[in-house]
Amino acid sequence: MSSNWFVRDAGVEDTERLALVGAATFLDAFAGILDGEAIVAHCRREHSPEAYQRYLSKGAHAWLAETDTGGCPVGFAFLADPDIPGSNPEGGDLELKRIYALSRFHGSGLGLALMERAVTFATNAAARRLLLGVYAGNARAIAFYTKCGFTPIATRRFRVGTREYDDLVLAKTLAAAG
Repeated sequence: MSSNWFVRDAGVEDTERLALVGAATFLDAFAGILDGEAIVAHCRREHSPEAYQRYLSKGAHAWLAETDTGGCPVGFAFLADPDIPGSNPEGGDLELKRIYALSRFHGSGLGLALMERAVTFATNAAARRLLLGVYAGNARAIAFYTKCGFTPIATRRFRVGTREYDDLVLAKTLAAAG
C-alpha cells in the first residue's frame, strides 16, 4: 500500500479521534482472544475521550495519523510517564503508552513513522529508555518492536475484565543515554 496518510502532533482537541482509533484497534486486535464484554468495558474506560484528556493534561505527547483524503484518523502513538513496574521516570524512562494503526494500514510504513516520532521526541527530551508493554501473544507487534530495537526486560500481568494476561515489557535504550 502506498502512503496515503500523514502524521501530525495531536492535542486535547483530538481526544475523540484518539479514543475512536484506540477502541477500534483494541477491538480488532483482541476480538476472539479476550472476552467480548470485557473488551467493550475496557474500551469504554481506557479508550474514552476523557481517558485521553487525562493523559494529555498530565503531559503526555501524542501524534495522530490521518488519511490524506478526508483527514480520517487511522492511527496514533503517545508517550507518557511510565507506570510499568520497575520503571523510573526520574531516571529518564518514558513509556510508549500506545502505538496503534488500523489493520488496513499495517505494512504501509505508518507504524514506523509513528515510532520515529516517539523515539525522536524521547531522545530530544533526554530520556534514557523508551519502555512499552505488549500482550505476550501478539507476535506481529513483538516482531515490529524488535525490529525497532526494543528488547525484553520483564513481564507483567494485564487485566481485562476478570482475567489477567501476560504482557512483555520491552525497552529501547536511547542515544541520549550516552
